[in-house]
Amino acid sequence: MSSVEQPMVPFMLRRPGQPFPPNEYAQFRQLDGLVKASLPTGGSVWLVTRHEDVRKVLTEPKISSNPSREGFPRPGRTGGAPSAHEVPGWFVSLDPPEHTRFRKALIPEFTVRRIKEMREAVETIVDGVLDRMLAKGNSADLVADFALPVPSLVISSLLGVPKVDRDFFESKTQILVTISSSDEERDDASQQILRYLNRLISLRTKRPGEDLISRLVSAGTLDPSEISGVAMLLLIAGHETTANNIALGAMTLIDNPQWIGDERVVEELLRYYSVADMVALRVAVEDVEIGGQLIKAGEGIVPLVAGANHDEAMFERPGEFDPGRSAQHHVAFGYGVHQCLGQNLVRVEMDVAYRKLFERVPTLKVAEAPEGLPYKYDGVLFGLHALPVCW
Repeated sequence: MSSVEQPMVPFMLRRPGQPFPPNEYAQFRQLDGLVKASLPTGGSVWLVTRHEDVRKVLTEPKISSNPSREGFPRPGRTGGAPSAHEVPGWFVSLDPPEHTRFRKALIPEFTVRRIKEMREAVETIVDGVLDRMLAKGNSADLVADFALPVPSLVISSLLGVPKVDRDFFESKTQILVTISSSDEERDDASQQILRYLNRLISLRTKRPGEDLISRLVSAGTLDPSEISGVAMLLLIAGHETTANNIALGAMTLIDNPQWIGDERVVEELLRYYSVADMVALRVAVEDVEIGGQLIKAGEGIVPLVAGANHDEAMFERPGEFDPGRSAQHHVAFGYGVHQCLGQNLVRVEMDVAYRKLFERVPTLKVAEAPEGLPYKYDGVLFGLHALPVCW
């Protein structure tokens, strides 16, 4: 067990103009034990950067994902998730067995078979978005004109949300995942989304459709407030994370055209960018040892996904984009009971987006120097604010 006292570091390590993941992650992996970081709101948290240790944190029953637990890290403007007490149905903030009830209700919606059946619908959505983008001329912002609309339309279609409300959801979810948003702005955005979803659930109770909300209502295993929370969670989790992956992946494939169409591309991009790096906030509910470090009950933990996915002990030359490697053990979707339920849908969206984009726009290129691109150093999720392209 480590007894070495490491100097405390700032919690937020991303900096404009610096590589992502931050260079410090590799340095942390070489240290004994774990690294303690100071939170902007006061207090401290343990940072976990080794692949083996991150998987241990995400599967250890002595560690909780419930924000209502004493000592749960509160980084302030980093978009910490609400608890299920604040939003019923926000099941990522629950531990088993409560978490299991919600997951069981949703598993049939995200089976490999169900997602395969959705592929044609995703292709139609992607083609429609490309039609609109190409109609504008020979240049676009690939984030606003392609990467954001695709997952928004897919998740809206899945939930049964009318297409005319897409802009509303995009604007509100953006507020929820931007560090510069105030707590008041974040609370207001959450309430507006929940009010809308409650109205939609009432409508689907009277007039069911062929959508996820209708099926959850008909199943009767969740009450309306829980369904609205589940729908909000799926909307947020399935929107910007996928959009960030699509934009970053397209940019990477423009520079690496030899990999376009390769079925291994998606898995490597998920590992390489690890956009949900700081999402999995945790707290120890009992004393527990991780990576040779004693973590006491009530101490906060942040398993850094990008740290794990760039661990040299698991992935050779992790800083290189190489779809030829075996990236199947990455933790971009988390690990254990909280592993992302919609991961197969994300994979299909990414694969279809890249195939359609480069099939229809084979001369696509980035219209700005790499150092001038606006990366999301200010958000919970890593990505690009904009990606100017031309063809």
